[in-house]
Amino acid sequence: MLSLCCRAIADEASTSADIRSAIAKRYASGQSSGATALAGQNGWLFFISELRALSIGPFWGKAAATASQASNPDYADPLPAILDFHEQLSRKGIALLIVPVPAKAAVYPEHLLTISNDDDAAPARIDKDHSEFYSMLEKEGVNVLDLLPLFLEHRNDEGGPLYCKTDSHWSGQGVALAAQAISEKTSHLDLKSPQASSLKTEVRDVAITGDLALMLNEKDPTRETIPLTFVGEGTELNPVATSRTSPVLLIGDSHTLIFHDPTLFAKGAGLPDHLAYRLGTPIDLVGVRGSGATTTRIELARRRDNLSGKKLVIWCFSFREFTESTTGWRKVPVIR
Repeated sequence: MLSLCCRAIADEASTSADIRSAIAKRYASGQSSGATALAGQNGWLFFISELRALSIGPFWGKAAATASQASNPDYADPLPAILDFHEQLSRKGIALLIVPVPAKAAVYPEHLLTISNDDDAAPARIDKDHSEFYSMLEKEGVNVLDLLPLFLEHRNDEGGPLYCKTDSHWSGQGVALAAQAISEKTSHLDLKSPQASSLKTEVRDVAITGDLALMLNEKDPTRETIPLTFVGEGTELNPVATSRTSPVLLIGDSHTLIFHDPTLFAKGAGLPDHLAYRLGTPIDLVGVRGSGATTTRIELARRRDNLSGKKLVIWCFSFREFTESTTGWRKVPVIR
């Protein structure tokens, strides 16, 4: 286990650089041994590709060719594809909100590394390249919900951690917090529908066997119990169905499916459910297991409906998609 001492010093950037350097070493060590998941501390497990994505450096423009894992170098740079999608939606008067899911190791680095701090303050922001990229998108007119500052602020809330210890996805707490933030970010849009006005919530504990636990020990994986906030209708709290006619479309990777798709631990407690509760309307969903970079937009193009009736597209995916997607970032003509 690597040891890293982060003393309270005036130069915050130096501290962040030290943590990124240590994360890069953890990645290199795990990658050389062929590992896909690494054991941290206190029962926390980490996805090794997340560590690469967090420490790889700039990943757009000329740097994309070496930073990206895309099999086709023409699709290495995420910037042109994102701007192209934004332009297509803008022509139709559809708002786009990009919601990258922050790295678990960026929110809870002390569970990966041995870090000693002089106080209980949240760790310094260590994803400087991603922060710069989000600012660049904003300057180009693309709305981005940067969740990391919010997650750092709430990482030790009483409701529990924002990520599953044994899984590569956010926890129920992370889902709920993200949905609230998305609601606040899009509050200027008229999205409410009578269909979602009677939704209720209920917290239940659910035992899961995370994907990282299975990667480390398929025969005897570690299990954990997490609280999930279920959303539904009536006394039975029946999950609200997704709706193709909704003005809100959620697209992305498995972070849009976790706790919503019953094959991913639960039904009725995922991001589409919480968005329906927060936004006051059923949600249309195109979520995929695997890369949410290009595949989701290909699925949209196959609908051949030009996103008719949509007011808002929420594109939610793991931050590691920017560099770790092997399919990369193609331009896809979603609207013709």
